[in-house]
Amino acid sequence: MREHRYEFEMPHSAARIWALFQDYARWTDYAPMVKRVDVLYPGDADHNGRLRRVIYKMPLGREGSALELVTDVEPERGYTYTMISSTPGNDQIGHVGLEPIAANRTLFRFDERYNLQKVPFKWFEGPIYKFINKNNEDSMRRASAWLSAHPEYRADLVES
Repeated sequence: MREHRYEFEMPHSAARIWALFQDYARWTDYAPMVKRVDVLYPGDADHNGRLRRVIYKMPLGREGSALELVTDVEPERGYTYTMISSTPGNDQIGHVGLEPIAANRTLFRFDERYNLQKVPFKWFEGPIYKFINKNNEDSMRRASAWLSAHPEYRADLVES
């Protein structure tokens, strides 16, 4: 079992960050590995129970997909997602958290636990997740940069 955690401060309101994270059509604007996100089941009004399929780029021009169940949603604060594997024991669980710390300043937190059990992937678990973790971190920093570069996006959620 491996775990990856990181956090950093974003110069945006939690509500504005939340809006961007729920705007799946925009994920490709800041997450270059993501090709698209399909909502298979919307879940409730807060997105609890949402089922999404994330289609992403892989090395050598290949494409992968992840089926993710979103739970424990606290609007504008965070959620849990479970990447559902076709192989029992290979599910991955992650958490996204947004903690307001001042007007238009939010502490972003992320963690993910994973455990590859299939050979040959298990043999390369370290390098595989080092690559994925770096891209995840870069994407979240790009999300913050994207919001900074697009002040018109959900300007109604900028705190005064």
